[in-house]
Amino acid sequence: MKYLLDFIDQKSITQSEIYPHLKCETTQAEILKLLSTRYISGSEDGIVFEILQSIYGEDDYKFLDHLKDVKVLLELGWLTQSSFAPLKVNDLSELELLNTAIALTPAFLRLVEIGSLEMELPDIKPYEDHLEYLQDQFLRVELYAQMSMIRHSVHESSLGIDRIQNKLELLEKRILDRLSQTEQEIILDKYIKQKKFDKNEEIIFLALLKEEYNAAESSLREMNSLIDLVSLDEYDRIKNRSLLEEGARLISEEIIDYEEMLNPFGGITRAFYIVDSVLQNIIHPQKKKKVQKLKLNNLIKEQDMFELIDPQTSLEDVVLHPKTVETLESLMRQMDKEVVARLVKWGIKDKKATLDARIIFYGAPGTGKTMTSHSLAKSLKRQILAFDCSKILSMYVGESEKNVRKIFDTYYELTQKTKTEPILLLNEADQFLGARSSGVTSGADQMHNQMQNIFLEQIENFKGILIATTNLLENIDSAFSRRFNYKIEFKKPTLDQRVLLWEKMLPQNAPFEKNFDIKKLATYDLTGGQINLVVKNTAFVVATHEEPLFSMKEFIQEIDKEKKGSFDSEKLMGFIN
Repeated sequence: MKYLLDFIDQKSITQSEIYPHLKCETTQAEILKLLSTRYISGSEDGIVFEILQSIYGEDDYKFLDHLKDVKVLLELGWLTQSSFAPLKVNDLSELELLNTAIALTPAFLRLVEIGSLEMELPDIKPYEDHLEYLQDQFLRVELYAQMSMIRHSVHESSLGIDRIQNKLELLEKRILDRLSQTEQEIILDKYIKQKKFDKNEEIIFLALLKEEYNAAESSLREMNSLIDLVSLDEYDRIKNRSLLEEGARLISEEIIDYEEMLNPFGGITRAFYIVDSVLQNIIHPQKKKKVQKLKLNNLIKEQDMFELIDPQTSLEDVVLHPKTVETLESLMRQMDKEVVARLVKWGIKDKKATLDARIIFYGAPGTGKTMTSHSLAKSLKRQILAFDCSKILSMYVGESEKNVRKIFDTYYELTQKTKTEPILLLNEADQFLGARSSGVTSGADQMHNQMQNIFLEQIENFKGILIATTNLLENIDSAFSRRFNYKIEFKKPTLDQRVLLWEKMLPQNAPFEKNFDIKKLATYDLTGGQINLVVKNTAFVVATHEEPLFSMKEFIQEIDKEKKGSFDSEKLMGFIN
């Protein structure tokens, strides 16, 4: 601690060894000296007016002239505000500082401990392996992260930025020098050069790679964090968003991908990651895949049990009852990878366990159960293997036990062969989930109970994400209900939600009569599915007119028919998917 003691004990503060590094005036250094003396006596902070009075006295309030010195030290990054809600220095007047608590920053404490803030790099030598190269590149990412933190600090310091920028330039030159002396091939360096990343793409890629190696909380995976990492100012942030949007090279060339998650405030955030094939080639460069990964869509063609769905709708496209949204948001938070990682760390989940959940979506037809299943899958970046449970009796009469197992065996076989984890969607699962018969008297009842028992066993042991949809939860056997982690009710839409549904489903480029009133249509108590049918059937009617024009009268006619369930055979032509 010789530098600290030298700084405190020197009669002339300009003679201390660290003074040239401070880049400040002597009056400002005296403030740092007093705070340093108090720091080693156990006092971490102090009120500005009391500190200035201790140095300059109370007479004639001359200490007020030195408020500007405190502001300079905040700007230089040697002092920080000890407040739960610090303000930007540029927004503070000098008098506002008078009753503010201030403290020494970690940067200053580091300076008085080691005598310099310059980065000391070892001698240049070749890289012995790709791990040494990674170590240097990850240090480079850390420096970018430090600069990003300073830029977002309430007391941003240009001196701090310049200092880290200097370290960064030294490190980047060192990496190039070491590479020039390295004879063996460095896989990561080769990959970066092959892809011809620009500097920003390279830093984003390295930051995500660092997250994979650290296996820590995903602080650098979030979209805004990555953009801030490579952006100097607000203009840069706007421009650099294109690096992580659809169509960006890193995404379109399948180098990185993202997951969409609901945040606690109801919005959707994107968490990025390096795709598995790229990651494995870098982390395990000597390990070659013996078998080429099979595509799930190719295997689906060889069987007739499941329909493969690539979800197109996101959670933002679904209009749901507020209570349903609240429960769904809770589900998404619990399925977040960071939450799962914590559960593994606490010993609640098996370390090898994948993301798993058994979910029931229940509610009246047309309330959005299937669409929400698709949207949830898209948010989790999963495909769907869908099975129509309404066909189970007609398909499997006489072989219930064998064929119910076949549903799950086929699912596991497909996921194992393709090394993927699609969501298993069981649509219209009432046949499986209904209450079992007591006092069985017929062969049909016995077959049905046997089928349900096998299904119960498969649900109990299921690994992965399973969604079952049903219209009537009250009919579900209690033994099944207990096996599902999440039960989410889909209520009929409220008036405000029906307005949104009409706005989303009405054709955007069609002609409407002058006094067309969506709010009046929304007063009819319809589900989203019913609104969709009414819109399509009305469109078929209007399209046959010589002068097509959507009117309230025609919509109301179709609504009345839907409410009465009296669509005739000609109108059924309007039921399109």
